[in-house]
Amino acid sequence: MSALFEEMPFSDFLHHPAAIAARLDAVRAIRLRRRGAADLALVRADQNDRDATVIDFTSRLLAGLARAGECDLIRQVLPEALPWSAFLPEHDRDLLLSELIEVAQGSASLRNLGPIAVLLEQWRHSAEIYADPETYRQITADPSGDLGPVPEPGAAA
Repeated sequence: MSALFEEMPFSDFLHHPAAIAARLDAVRAIRLRRRGAADLALVRADQNDRDATVIDFTSRLLAGLARAGECDLIRQVLPEALPWSAFLPEHDRDLLLSELIEVAQGSASLRNLGPIAVLLEQWRHSAEIYADPETYRQITADPSGDLGPVPEPGAAA
């Protein structure tokens, strides 16, 4: 395989499925662009299995390092893996690591990376807030004045 992935219109795949699938001998994956919908990825099953093996290994290695007391080492290399984590307070970086280890293990066992992606995106958004003093000030400021009536729980808004 020479390239990581190729992109092409979904319609090409519909018109020439065998030829497009044969491209997977030369590329790792094919991104099928769709109008008005999320793109799709075409990947060989054996490639998907290899990816899952690497993810499982990585999550178990990370958890093993943490259990062996190497949290300082993990914390030290965190900015290399997640450069935006430099904006998080130290307590939040520790919480990120703890949550990441737990979610990575669970995700690997389910072969579902979605929860890891969601967790990282949530923490990245937190780092964006800490990185912007004006946004941080707005979010952490005490509200001023009356914010209006609050509907009872379960009542129509």
